[in-house]
Amino acid sequence: MSRLDGNAIGGLLLEVFSTEMTAAIGTCASCGSVGPVAETAVYLDAPGAVVRCQVCNAVLMIILSRQGMNCVGLPGLAALEV
Repeated sequence: MSRLDGNAIGGLLLEVFSTEMTAAIGTCASCGSVGPVAETAVYLDAPGAVVRCQVCNAVLMIILSRQGMNCVGLPGLAALEV
């Protein structure tokens, strides 16, 4: 799998949240690490985008496109501040 940074999904996040999200600050629910979405680890090789914590590798976000709609899961984010 190719590891990218959060900037790789900047356009997708803009579609989902209707605002620039790469500068948003996320808090990992697993390890408590805090940092901008742009610094997360992103994998696009899966059926959707998988966003992981750079510190503990926990899954922070999953974004799937199905039937013209983006489905978002934020299972590993304790907080996301714009």
